[in-house]
Amino acid sequence: MQNINITLPSMGEGITDATLIKYLVKVGDQVGEDTTVAEVATDKVDSEVTSAFAGKVVSLTCKEGDVVPVGHILLVLESAENTTSQETTETVSENNFSTFAISAQEVESEQETDENKKFLSPLVKQLIKEFSLTGDEINKITGTGLNNRITKEDIQEFIQKKNEFKKDRETVLSSVAEEVIPSQTINKKATETTYSSSEVEIIEMDRMRKLIAEHMVRSVQTSPHVTSFIEIDVSRLVEWRNHVKDEFQKKHGVKLTFMPVFIETSAMVMNDYPQVNVSVEGNNIIYKKNINIGIATALPVGSLIVPVIKNADQKNLIGLAKSLNDLANRARENKLFPDEIKGGTFTITNLGSFGTLTGTPIINQPEAAILALGEIRKMPAVIETPAGDAIAIRHKVIVSLTFDHRIIDGALAGAFLKKIADTIQNFDISRKF
Repeated sequence: MQNINITLPSMGEGITDATLIKYLVKVGDQVGEDTTVAEVATDKVDSEVTSAFAGKVVSLTCKEGDVVPVGHILLVLESAENTTSQETTETVSENNFSTFAISAQEVESEQETDENKKFLSPLVKQLIKEFSLTGDEINKITGTGLNNRITKEDIQEFIQKKNEFKKDRETVLSSVAEEVIPSQTINKKATETTYSSSEVEIIEMDRMRKLIAEHMVRSVQTSPHVTSFIEIDVSRLVEWRNHVKDEFQKKHGVKLTFMPVFIETSAMVMNDYPQVNVSVEGNNIIYKKNINIGIATALPVGSLIVPVIKNADQKNLIGLAKSLNDLANRARENKLFPDEIKGGTFTITNLGSFGTLTGTPIINQPEAAILALGEIRKMPAVIETPAGDAIAIRHKVIVSLTFDHRIIDGALAGAFLKKIADTIQNFDISRKF
């Protein structure tokens, strides 16, 4: 007999935890391979956790509603298979959310088959479990033991630095809060008793809103946000779309909006400015080889989700329009797959659909920038003609780029926006789709 731990798998880049919605098994149940054992949710999508092993459930280690870090044990199975190991460590496949076991004997082997593989002794693994360290945290620990193996002292030093950082951060935030907000207003109880039941209705945030709130706060705390704006004359684009939209829908079965054109343009310009298609990890800048554009999509319940069009620069306008329509529809029906909301490298949000002129959206971590489109409006504008300057009615839109000022400076952001504007303003009105 051996026990097998089923853990929360990796949910995608930048996602460190998930909420356990419910267990689909109970203690004593027999499960088979690929049996779904739990439902979890992030601020982006609901997912299922499956087991790659058959066995009997002997323990459920969390409570429904708990926020569980990636790598944390969700439940323990008792397997009837024989083993020569006294300990089992599990990892999770990011692609299919299944789990597989690696015996302690294999983990402790001195024969290294992968230069990136970490060898963990039983004591180290016990410390990792005790302090609930995630896979990302373990990868950040530099081993000082033989063959760069992680030692007990390495774990203790990492925990000490982590606690010191947390303490310093809380001290700074507390000082800022005391300076900006009077201390008596910080007291939660005092705030709650400010209102009488006849004056307000108090409703607790639902799970999705709590997770979105945490994600937004974390983004602002991570990246110094700066926003640049540019006004674009989209008259040629509007003229072209009005001319071809009916034929496009009849031929391809989807509506032709302005968004696919902006996605296409952004992807093209990003090839010229790869410094925008990046993320930050510590002191390293990670340049992304794929251009995966997320599209912020409002849901009927009032929340937000960002499905991702993978390799957007490799799709034509028809492909982008179909992908956009498909992802948006399934997002509103809560039918997206986990892989369709992760891996984004740049995000576009359309504020104009609500009549908003412009905005300064929050960066979708771990990306470095987000583009916001305002409402397209008819505006009086000065244009140059052979007879001199004249006033004409033109279609205009304000576009903003919010960027991470750690790695993107104003000059780069300005050049990126200017290239998008020039491309749109010189749109080929004779273009065939």
